[in-house]
Amino acid sequence: MEIASSSTEVVEIFEWACRKALSWAHTGGTIGPVNVDETRPGGTGTGVYLPSYWAGYAHRSGFYARDFVHQLTGAHLLGLDEANLTMLKCFAASATPEHGHYPVWAFNFDGSYLAIDYRGPDRFVREIPAVFELVEAGETAYRWTGDSAYVDDPVLHAFYRNTTGPFAATARGTGGGIFDGVATYNELSGEPLAEAGDAMAARYAAYLAMAGLGHDSFAGEAAELKRHFNQVWTGTGSGKDMIRGYTVDGRGVTGWGGENSVFMPLKGLIDAGSRNESYLDFVDAQGRAENVEALTYLPDVFFRHGRPDTAWKWMREIFAARNLPHVAGGLNGDYPEVSFTLVSQVVTGMLGVRPDAPRGTVEIHSALPAEVEWLKVSGIPVGRGHISVRCEHDATTLVNMSADVTYTWDGVPIRPGERRTSDGR
Repeated sequence: MEIASSSTEVVEIFEWACRKALSWAHTGGTIGPVNVDETRPGGTGTGVYLPSYWAGYAHRSGFYARDFVHQLTGAHLLGLDEANLTMLKCFAASATPEHGHYPVWAFNFDGSYLAIDYRGPDRFVREIPAVFELVEAGETAYRWTGDSAYVDDPVLHAFYRNTTGPFAATARGTGGGIFDGVATYNELSGEPLAEAGDAMAARYAAYLAMAGLGHDSFAGEAAELKRHFNQVWTGTGSGKDMIRGYTVDGRGVTGWGGENSVFMPLKGLIDAGSRNESYLDFVDAQGRAENVEALTYLPDVFFRHGRPDTAWKWMREIFAARNLPHVAGGLNGDYPEVSFTLVSQVVTGMLGVRPDAPRGTVEIHSALPAEVEWLKVSGIPVGRGHISVRCEHDATTLVNMSADVTYTWDGVPIRPGERRTSDGR
């Protein structure tokens, strides 16, 4: 992809993020160490790597479910589709009855379980939101690529159905630590949560994803879950008073909860209106965190809800912190999620590209910050072809760069080599 913009800062961020993200990728067949972590810097041997990329700490030799799902769109944009499908199938295949239908949390690049997070079939890291986010990731990849494997592969199909069926019906946090099964991505709160806002929001998104994968009945499941949340998880008002989780003894928890606060607006679980707007203000005010990983969600939250200036503020803060120390060692910029998400936030956030490759359609809902007069990215991969999108505050131009793919935008076919400009966003 190539970028041009009135903002040299956007260009600098995007070009750095693309270079950095690609530096984390592995070609299939690469020989490298396995089970590398802070306690075993030399690992326990070597393996033949799958097509894959770092998704997790740079000092560990593997990819993690939580990081992977958030990096998947950026990885697609950078041409790493083979890695995305391979990695997703690793997680899906590991969600066995022996594992309680939880996918294994982390894999070495050769597809074996990463030892630091896996001690046995009944003792490995389990965080409920990731299970549902893996379903959403499958549908996201399908929309971008049109690859029928995301629908037809029997391992993926079984994982989707089980996660949104029997697993969803029984998934609850134990109130213990991450090796006992937790309801939230927030590993540091110490709250004994049975249900958490991020798990609820991820489950809602997984139901919508199932509808997008052709299982129409899940649209109703999603609507019912959202209705339940907005009627029951109310608290005494909006903002800091909204319930974001329930403890194992049934007590509603309010206030700031990190990821279990952020994910509720991130996935669109809160009904539109003043309550949602108030909660967005609350997230913006409370969202700063020591761990840069938690910050990488914030631009996505605010682009989703039509607050591009706030989203851009957080993108700039994340980029500015790239050379600062990471809480787990190294630099923030060497945490792969930083670069992958900055790539996707430019394309899906600022430009607002929404693909539906299986149907050959593209939607564009640009969200340029006020100080960015125009932005153009060329070579955006959608299905079997590529597009170029240029957005200004009052016009959008799409160019079909493909040799043999026709896209439909706003109901109008855009044939190979054709260009179309639409007024407004």
